Amino acid sequence: MKPVRLTLAALTLALPFAAHAQQYPAKPVRVLVGYAAGSSTDIVGRVMADRLGAYWKQTVIVENRGGAAGNLAADAVAKAQGDGYTLLFAQNGLAISAAALPNLPYSAERDLVPLAPVAATPHILIVGSDFPAKNVAELIARAKAEPGKLTFASSGVGNSDHLCGELFNMMAGIKAIHVPYKGGAPAVQDVIPGRVAYYFAGMPVGLPLASSGRARALGVTSRQRFPAAPNVPTIAEQGLPQYEATLWQGFFAPVSISVELGARIAGDVQTVLKQPETRANLAKVGVALFEDNQANFRKFFSADIEKWKNLVKSTNLKLE
Repeated sequence: MKPVRLTLAALTLALPFAAHAQQYPAKPVRVLVGYAAGSSTDIVGRVMADRLGAYWKQTVIVENRGGAAGNLAADAVAKAQGDGYTLLFAQNGLAISAAALPNLPYSAERDLVPLAPVAATPHILIVGSDFPAKNVAELIARAKAEPGKLTFASSGVGNSDHLCGELFNMMAGIKAIHVPYKGGAPAVQDVIPGRVAYYFAGMPVGLPLASSGRARALGVTSRQRFPAAPNVPTIAEQGLPQYEATLWQGFFAPVSISVELGARIAGDVQTVLKQPETRANLAKVGVALFEDNQANFRKFFSADIEKWKNLVKSTNLKLE
């Protein structure tokens, strides 16, 4: 009889977790975004919050905690209860910080669980519409003519757009001054009038500006031209053939979340991504989908951290 009693006890302990996963969400869900409202990650995060809210028939609130390259929001989620009601919508900056900033008050690898990817999209290199450079070659030539005088923006030290700029500068053999902001939206406010020379913007921010004529697109960071911007050449085809960078975005939860509930949320995100309205809404903001299961997203996140560790080490880049 002892084995039976042990089995029943185990089942009894598991029932609350299973029931919780089935009933979720029974109240509003908060999604923290570590960047200012109007930034690329915020735009995509809000599309997903809206679609998940409709699917769950529950309010999903996006809360912006900009600053520290997304680490203020990540730290808050890492320290939150793992009940599924506080989630993180993050991007490459989370992996970059894990790779390059050892003194953070949390560990992305130990304190957060990857749930589901959403998008993986190239950056778009933009300058103000009155900026003299009309293409990548002219931008590089201008930077070389005035070494250390041109500036480039980012949504924060260590974010994907920052590393895009550093990689570009290194491969082009130029020196420029990095100007970090608390998100893509405030960054472009200085790029459009030319107070900052160039910016590797996320597509949801940069593409509408280029399409409207408020900014000029010089190139995209993917190896192939991006379908939503077919007339914008890649940076690779403009003299830097090895240049390539992608901005990915996805959901994370505190590590204390139960396996069952984490799997439930991950599955719901995948379901919502398959809905035609979700796909149409994400296409409108210029992003490409990144659809995969939770197990593969965990592997991807770990591999991305290692990739950035190698880049930071090989370039001797200091992010603190």
